Amino acid sequence: MDLSNLKAAEGSVHSDNFRRGRGHGSGNGKTAGKGHKGQKARSGAPRPGFEGGQMPLYRRLPKRGFKNRNTLTIVPINLSALERFDNDAVVSVETLIEAGIVKNPRDGVKILGNGELTKKLTVQANAFSASAKEKIEALGGKAEVI
Repeated sequence: MDLSNLKAAEGSVHSDNFRRGRGHGSGNGKTAGKGHKGQKARSGAPRPGFEGGQMPLYRRLPKRGFKNRNTLTIVPINLSALERFDNDAVVSVETLIEAGIVKNPRDGVKILGNGELTKKLTVQANAFSASAKEKIEALGGKAEVI
């Protein structure tokens, strides 16, 4: 037995799905856990957010903004992160994922010019900032847009 195979002892786990209001012997008879009288003890209690007829908060506050369905989520990568690759290497989105620099490329990867690059690389990405492209090409590398 190890920690990955632990489970409760047979018969020790009880379901919360038991019958309420079925006599004193059940331990949940008479008021069935609802207390005495009042609106919450009766059937048809008001929906969540109901404030007794007062204009509820979710209607008092104005609607605001919208979700743009056409937005793209571009993952930014700085040049300093590319320093771990070997000289003359081809750096693509797949190699960035393998190296653990990018987890989920979403709608694309953009290379930004923050940091220093000392190696000649062929970088394939969806977009480049002007400074990143300049730094890559200054070392004799290539910045290829895919």
